[in-house]
Amino acid sequence: MKRLLIAGLLLCGALAGCTTPVEPVDTVRYVAPGSGTAATNDPHGTLPAESDIVRMALTYDVLTVPGEDGAPLPRLATSWTADDPSLTRWTVRLREDAVFADGRPVRAADALFSLRRMGEKSAENFGRMSMFDLDASSAPDASTLSLVTRVPYAEVGTALMGATFVVPEGSEDFTSRLAPGSGPFRPVRADAQTTVFERNDSWWGPRPPSRVIELRAVADPQARAQAVLSGEADLAGSVPPTAADQGASAGMTVVRKPGATTYPLVMRTDTPPFSDKRVREAIRLAVDRRQLLDAVFLGKGELGNDVLTPTDPSSPRDLPQIERDLPRARELMAQAGLAGGIDVVLHATTAYPGMDTSATLLAQQLAEIGVRASIEIEPPDTYFSAVYGNEPFYVSFLGGIPFLDVVRVALTPGSPTNETAWADPSWNADLMAALAEADDDRRRAELAALQLRLRDEGGYLVWGVGDRLDLAAPGVTGVSSAIGFGAGFIDQLRRG
Repeated sequence: MKRLLIAGLLLCGALAGCTTPVEPVDTVRYVAPGSGTAATNDPHGTLPAESDIVRMALTYDVLTVPGEDGAPLPRLATSWTADDPSLTRWTVRLREDAVFADGRPVRAADALFSLRRMGEKSAENFGRMSMFDLDASSAPDASTLSLVTRVPYAEVGTALMGATFVVPEGSEDFTSRLAPGSGPFRPVRADAQTTVFERNDSWWGPRPPSRVIELRAVADPQARAQAVLSGEADLAGSVPPTAADQGASAGMTVVRKPGATTYPLVMRTDTPPFSDKRVREAIRLAVDRRQLLDAVFLGKGELGNDVLTPTDPSSPRDLPQIERDLPRARELMAQAGLAGGIDVVLHATTAYPGMDTSATLLAQQLAEIGVRASIEIEPPDTYFSAVYGNEPFYVSFLGGIPFLDVVRVALTPGSPTNETAWADPSWNADLMAALAEADDDRRRAELAALQLRLRDEGGYLVWGVGDRLDLAAPGVTGVSSAIGFGAGFIDQLRRG
């Protein structure tokens, strides 16, 4: 009966002149970055877009979530403690009041099954569980996980923050639907682009204020903004700065999330001419970071200093700003035997606001030191499968994920997603030593030093860090301030 009521109300919202029911359903319509053609129902494989993460976060519980400072907070897991000084055996306690949508209690065996399934699908999910020996791990009772790490690993709480969606033990068929979850909402209707969720009143967490959330995947950022401007949606995730300003002028709310977006310029260190450190340094010195920040993010952000994850708790702070130095950049190009310049292809896309604009400006700026870049704008639906990790020179994207996630995804030697081909043996050895450090302050200092070395020697140029801009219709509240993975948790949205 409840599902029939919801379906009727959704239809009512689409038809003019429909009589408002006595007990209206509170529905929030959210358009998220993503594509219906590339959507997945599998929470443990590739999650190609934010819309997929939102669908999973509404349906399932995760073990930990990122806090405002990026550090892990309890969710389904209430605690995680090392069993011995070696930092290779950990006890994780789970909530005892979580239940799946079909009424079964959530057990440690379900969590272990889910982690193991993630491990088995490592080629699809960028090795999210690579730090754990899941064959040696166990679930000694209904609310306890005993996790074993392959090497000393002090950041287990952070590792469990990475999309650890828990499904019932034995779940395998995700071809056409989501498995029963224990999250704040339940999916009740879906098509290729849109999923409608109903509030899960048996969820253990804070009661969601809205009974229905309608999630729609839209790849184009301007189209997401237009959906709110036209009244077709209540909230749009990650819209262009110009659209945000337009919405603000129309009385809408712009939710700014600092430190959320970077478009690193990737220079693959195993491919000439970028294999020459002098060329990489010349390119870093040739860019006008202020012009890029003002044009791409309309000044809504901070200048970049080539630190990949500036909001991470371990990232270095208060560094002298890298300044443009064209004479020195030209000198370095000459030292590399390239005084006459080079011809390169610079790849970009329109998947996120301003990625294509950044490529245009970078090409103009680099031309001043003889780097003649022709731009190829690639389709957003296939950019992160066809270009990412494959081409030697392109505009990439980082959405506020932790430094150790970047290490796992993009800085692991031999990984197909090691987009800059970073493979410094001494750096990797020092990373392992840092992860074996039990003292939080010392470990963060060691991780900060590693990031400085990566800034100076690696293949990334981070010219700026932009605010993420979400556009909300009047009366919409409960928009999360989180960035990265945390932005997918929208269960507290409400339309007033």
